[in-house]
Amino acid sequence: MGELFRSEEMTLAQLFLQSEAAYCCVSELGELGMVQFRDLNPDVNVFQRKFVNEVRRCEEMDRKLRFVEKEIKKAAIPMVDTGENPEVPFPRDMIDLEATFEKLENELKEINTNQEALKKNFLELTELKHILHRTQQFFDEMEDPNLLEESSALMEGSEGGRGAPLRLGFVAGVISRERIPTFERMLWRVCRGNVFLRKAEIEDPLEDPTTGDQVHKSVFIIFFQGDQLKNRVKKICEGFRASLYPCPETPQERKEMLAGVNSRIDDLQMVLNQTEDHRQRVLQAASKTMRVWFIKVRKMKAIYHTLNLCNIDVTQKCLIAEVWCPVSDLDSIQFALRRGTERSGSTVPSILNRMQTKQTPPTFNKTNKFTSGFQNIVDAYGIGNYREINPAPYTIITFPFLFAVMFGDMGHGVLMTCAALYLVIRESRLLSQKSDNEIFNMVFAGRYIVLLMGIFSIYTGIIYNDCFSKSLNMFGSGWSVRPMFGPKGTLDGNAVLQLDPAVPGVFNGPYPLGIDPIWNVATNKLTFLNSFKMKMSVILGVIHMLFGVSLSLFNHLYFKKPLNIFLGFIPEIVFMSSLFGYLVLLVFYKWTAYDAFTSREAPSLLIHFINMCLFNYNDPTNKPLYRGQMGIQVLLVLIALACVPCMLIVKTMVLRRQHLWKKHLVCGYDSTYNLTNLDFECRNILNIHNAVCANILVFSSQFNFGDVAVHQAIHTIEYCLGCISNTASYLRLWALSLAHAQLSEVLWSMVMHLGLSSRSGGGFFGLSIIFSAFATLTVAILLVMEGLSAFLHALRLHWVEFQNKFYSGQGFKFVPFSFESILEGRFDE
Repeated sequence: MGELFRSEEMTLAQLFLQSEAAYCCVSELGELGMVQFRDLNPDVNVFQRKFVNEVRRCEEMDRKLRFVEKEIKKAAIPMVDTGENPEVPFPRDMIDLEATFEKLENELKEINTNQEALKKNFLELTELKHILHRTQQFFDEMEDPNLLEESSALMEGSEGGRGAPLRLGFVAGVISRERIPTFERMLWRVCRGNVFLRKAEIEDPLEDPTTGDQVHKSVFIIFFQGDQLKNRVKKICEGFRASLYPCPETPQERKEMLAGVNSRIDDLQMVLNQTEDHRQRVLQAASKTMRVWFIKVRKMKAIYHTLNLCNIDVTQKCLIAEVWCPVSDLDSIQFALRRGTERSGSTVPSILNRMQTKQTPPTFNKTNKFTSGFQNIVDAYGIGNYREINPAPYTIITFPFLFAVMFGDMGHGVLMTCAALYLVIRESRLLSQKSDNEIFNMVFAGRYIVLLMGIFSIYTGIIYNDCFSKSLNMFGSGWSVRPMFGPKGTLDGNAVLQLDPAVPGVFNGPYPLGIDPIWNVATNKLTFLNSFKMKMSVILGVIHMLFGVSLSLFNHLYFKKPLNIFLGFIPEIVFMSSLFGYLVLLVFYKWTAYDAFTSREAPSLLIHFINMCLFNYNDPTNKPLYRGQMGIQVLLVLIALACVPCMLIVKTMVLRRQHLWKKHLVCGYDSTYNLTNLDFECRNILNIHNAVCANILVFSSQFNFGDVAVHQAIHTIEYCLGCISNTASYLRLWALSLAHAQLSEVLWSMVMHLGLSSRSGGGFFGLSIIFSAFATLTVAILLVMEGLSAFLHALRLHWVEFQNKFYSGQGFKFVPFSFESILEGRFDE
């Protein structure tokens, strides 16, 4: 249970794997996912490692599978996901997989090539069919005398002269529709108006055989006279990527060609259908095993990549690996190695040997689906140092609670809880669907955080007695106002009624739970809530920060640093308690010491605290709260001030004294002393002593008094000033809470109140529309936007105000070799 509050204890282990069993042993370790391999060949180029050829073969198989996957997605065929986790194939099975993927890729490429050629031929025949059909219409129109005179007028005078018999040539083709205007202008300018262009759009879009896109095209026919214009027209058509087709001159030939083209189109369509059916069958068969193939190839590639991190002994029969692993999982790792050795058929067992090292181990915090979200919040600030106390268990309670203090509303809390419960109850089905929506995936990953935020918001909403900006009168108000109602009562004709709690019978006592509902209709509601929530924010903030400082004690005790306890933790806790802890006690004292009769004489705590820090006790406007206040406050301020040099100077001087003592300990012993006259045991003892002193000398030589003094000064100043700024930062609890309540009240009065105030016959339908608008704005503004704002502010309070008291976050994360994480990175993209 203690590992929940600290990172796991890690150890550096050395693995000795027989060459024949190394593949299977690494496979079992990948399935277990509890070891992080170190690179023992950092100076060796990637392309010069032993298993680089196997990695290349796996990458080639992965490339072929991605090609097949792309074709499957293009054909809109769903890939079957049975959730199967196949075992890693043996190295000898790689040849069969390569042959299978090679055959599948070649077959698909051949099908695609044939299909593209058929589609290109089909496109050309389709375009020719439209040309033959349209040109017949053009020639029929050209028989009109008016059009004939117009075309003759355009052509005459070019080469044959006026009155010479005209013999016009023509070309017909197809061009993209968007190029028609530019194409027409270019023809007019280059040919100087000596051509006659007719065009018509093709209604149905045509499929591009290369890209598969739908393209809109138009048929055109150009009439001209002479070979010179003919060459110009063809060059222009070539430049605009227009497709030219032969077109007979006589109607009979055009009719016969059209019939032949239609027949060829029908035959080609049948062949295309058969080719597409064959392609679909191949892709459907591949889609059933696609995921299994991907898993096998990815696992093989990961194994060979890991084997490249190992060293090979001089006999070439053993691979040596170094891994970081949790101490608690050593038995599981040993069992996985035995299982891998048995699977490979080897008779030589694999050996795991724990190593002693001075290197800092990685940080590993075990999590489950509930704690992973809170651990991610902590890790986003920084990975904790090895065995440093983990803030995540405390964040499980403090984070949703501080969020709820800013978001306190029963109604909104119920909506948030219901949404989170839906994600929690249906998490298995939602996980299997594997959505690509990043926002949904982010919310789903933090579903338990949202659930606790909703539950705590319901609790704080009950404390605030706030539900959609309205109060619930569950226990009856503590203020007696019923006798004042009536036709001639006190309330008759009074817009504002002041209730004095000092008058007997008016105030019967506090509300049993939370805030009295009568405050919801009071004109001084904001004045009362401002005072209450501001003091509450300061109390919660000081308690939260004192808890953070207290957690630093456990770090000092674990790492055995008594100097940090006596000259770090104790001055810090005393400094904060003397000033801000005393302020919290004053708040509670003021609440209990003054009643309805004496509340008008209550002094201001803010002025008291300022005067306390300035030693100003001659302020006649602010009377003391209790007897002997001056002496106690002067003593507390002096104690707080005494803590500053204790942290700033004393700790630095003690560190310097320890450095000089260690240096004197080493230099005080003459290492050149003649040991020849001593016996063997004495010489060994002195040699060990020399080695220890040498280590101390190396350590002490790294001590820099200036750096230590500057570092300690920065830490002291930051802590002392941070106590003030951090306490003020917790006032965001008050500000966000009031902002949320006021925004909820404005939304009710500006939207929902309009529908409820209607007395007409159609008020029900109007209320339905207004309620829809109210619900939409509530979810969009108050739940999403305000919820995100409160979430970010609670995040900042934990990162800056809470965690900086005990959490450095300068470690590096434990990244085990795990097939599960590798496959999730592939399939959850």
